[in-house]
Amino acid sequence: MIAGTDTPRVAGVPVCVLPAFNAESTLAAVAASVRRHLPGAVVLGVDDGSTDGTRAVLERSCDHVICFDVNRGKGAALRAAFAYAADHFSRSSVITVDADGQHDPAFAPQLLEALAFADIVIGTREIGCTSVPPHRRIANMLSTAATCAVTRLRLTDSQSGFRAFRGEVVAAIDAQGDRYEYETDFIVRASQRGYRIAEVAVPTIYGPPSHFRELKDSWRVVRVLWSHRAAAFRS
Repeated sequence: MIAGTDTPRVAGVPVCVLPAFNAESTLAAVAASVRRHLPGAVVLGVDDGSTDGTRAVLERSCDHVICFDVNRGKGAALRAAFAYAADHFSRSSVITVDADGQHDPAFAPQLLEALAFADIVIGTREIGCTSVPPHRRIANMLSTAATCAVTRLRLTDSQSGFRAFRGEVVAAIDAQGDRYEYETDFIVRASQRGYRIAEVAVPTIYGPPSHFRELKDSWRVVRVLWSHRAAAFRS
């Protein structure tokens, strides 16, 4: 279900995507911070089948809301949001901010400004710092190393969901996967297409527990990377 589908196409303003699942306790503050630091931006929320009050908060806080009746995963939420942005805001840059409060929207303008010399900009955290739980630190470092090996890029935080994209990239990349592997697949496919990927340092914030499941979701990420690696060997 999508609210706001009668809105005409608009170009030139950034679109901020807020994928959310059971984020009622943090979402309002995140959306308010986005409004404060990105005045004039279109805020597009996605309720990924939440069972708390997330949907109501999104409807109060966002310009447009996409709603899933059941949880489908972050990748499915981003895919739906990107398709909506490409259709209604085709020449606009897109920035993704997680709803759990672990991204500081104060740094969103820096990510968008970096699109002047890149096609995708990743807000990278200091994953090795002690504020990051050890299991998350290890999972992120391993997946980032594997992503670098496949893409030949020098990335430091491939799992960060704090990202800015040129509008044409959002429309061009058909990434696969319904959960966290979608973000990895997007980066790999973008690098294969020759898009420029840059990084901007952002604060490392860890608050409520993440919905990332270290074993299952790490395996999904590894499987995506292995499939790309195997395809490269065959070609």
